[in-house]
Amino acid sequence: MITKKQKRLIVLPVLAVILLALIIWIVWANTALELNIYTIKSEKLPKSFSGFRIAHVSDLHNAQMGEDNEKLLSLLSEAEPDIIAITGDLIDSRVTNTTIALQFMKEAMKIAPCYYVTGNHESRVDQYFKLREDLIAIGVVVLEDERIALERGNESISIIGVNDPSFQTDYLLGDAEDVMQSKLQKMADEQFYTILLSHRPELFDIYVENGINLVLSGHAHGGQFRLPLIGGLVAPNQGFFPEYDAGLYTNNSTHMIISRGIGNSIIPFRFNNRPEVILIELVRSS
Repeated sequence: MITKKQKRLIVLPVLAVILLALIIWIVWANTALELNIYTIKSEKLPKSFSGFRIAHVSDLHNAQMGEDNEKLLSLLSEAEPDIIAITGDLIDSRVTNTTIALQFMKEAMKIAPCYYVTGNHESRVDQYFKLREDLIAIGVVVLEDERIALERGNESISIIGVNDPSFQTDYLLGDAEDVMQSKLQKMADEQFYTILLSHRPELFDIYVENGINLVLSGHAHGGQFRLPLIGGLVAPNQGFFPEYDAGLYTNNSTHMIISRGIGNSIIPFRFNNRPEVILIELVRSS
């Protein structure tokens, strides 16, 4: 018969091995980039844009995936996108390093044209304005509450890029809805297939109301800790068990894809929530 002491001698090493394995898995998963692919179909999409590929990156937060972000850049290159969309928090306001952000963007521009909008972290630091100048100087399209046309042949689609609402209102107050509604009412045009780059996924109802066809967003960090059958645990501006944390959401003709992001901010690690690059292929449906 096994004594209590013998049981402890067996159980404790087993628990130690399990704990060590869990720690190793968490460390690995926090830098194990993955590529997730979505196909978005629409009758409204012009024929010449069928097959158009968009790589989506969000929430870099000064992270480096490999030396000089070589892992991230390699994954972007392998995706062969037509454009790259970056939806905010390229820098982190707590430990701001614009050098990492700018170097990443210089290399990303060699892969495909880059379109960038701000997140809440850019709104908190004066360094953003110099970074903005540097990004424009290397050819990045910095969209600050504006709509542009993207043309193929004699057809076009619209890309709208919005500054994060925290540039205009307190981050913690509930005014972001009014700010976003005001922006989109001036820019949205349902005559064109429209892609919106906006950091904030929690404003999905406003995007739907304004007839946006495809929204690319971030901010939620995948809910930071992802639980089986439940999803994300907590997200900024949504609190616990956020409604919009990662992946594809659809309401009427509006699709929203939320990136789990690359880096971390307040909480220095993720759980069951690998950093990701998203590749979207647009397809015209009949």
